[in-house]
Amino acid sequence: MVNFNGELLANAAILSCENRGYKYGDALFETIKVNNGKPMYWEDHYFRLMASMRILRMEIPMNFTMDFLESEILKTLQANGLSQKIARVRLTVDRGEGGTYLPISKRINFSISCSLLNKPHYAFNESEACEVDIFKDYFINEGLLSTLKTNNKITNVLGSIYAQENDLDNCLLLNNNKNVVESLNGNIFLVQGDNIKTPPLSDGCLKGIMRQQIIGILNKHEKFNLEESSISTFELQKADELFYTNVIKGIVPITHYRKKNYKSQVSQELLNILNAKIES
Repeated sequence: MVNFNGELLANAAILSCENRGYKYGDALFETIKVNNGKPMYWEDHYFRLMASMRILRMEIPMNFTMDFLESEILKTLQANGLSQKIARVRLTVDRGEGGTYLPISKRINFSISCSLLNKPHYAFNESEACEVDIFKDYFINEGLLSTLKTNNKITNVLGSIYAQENDLDNCLLLNNNKNVVESLNGNIFLVQGDNIKTPPLSDGCLKGIMRQQIIGILNKHEKFNLEESSISTFELQKADELFYTNVIKGIVPITHYRKKNYKSQVSQELLNILNAKIES
């Protein structure tokens, strides 16, 4: 069952070909991990969505409160038998139908879909390989729009196809200055000794929810020094560790980049802190 503007519908086509999210990518979405009926980091997701809607000049409906949207998420989970399970939820908002580039209405649609996940806690198998390379065909633009979770993700789509064609587990994306911005599905962190770097939002990386959580952990950690600064491709060969983050998987250590092999000790330490924070 899919929730479309508060109405639960069978999992079938509910959008017309005139929908602006379909025609122009005029839409935003949040991917949320739900643990036994509790949307994780819900407040962060909600405020990112509201801020993104304002940036895209979407008129926020009066009923789009944090409580309302959470209740709609829980209603959708219940309809799909996932109220007490681990689930992945996608909340999408779009500008309805009509118009060409210029909308003819200020109407906002929302839709919610969900699917089952297996792991309640964040974990990774240290023996599992994650081999990456750089996707060079297209670049991420620097600027505010690239930090938003919009439906315009064609670079990520093409990078994913490239990774599959070349037997890679993921790819790293570059911006127009040839700096590393992020992975195909998460924010990137580079570890060298006790120093950890992640690209600044001004480089064009996604304003990730898990990125925000890891930055918060590192800012309070006595051992590590966090720096939000550009990462060049040359630094990848010198790093001790490399990992990416997202709300579904938490922290994913990268094990191989070309001829370089990476450790995962810092990744594991941060993962333990993250899980302890969730349980507290």
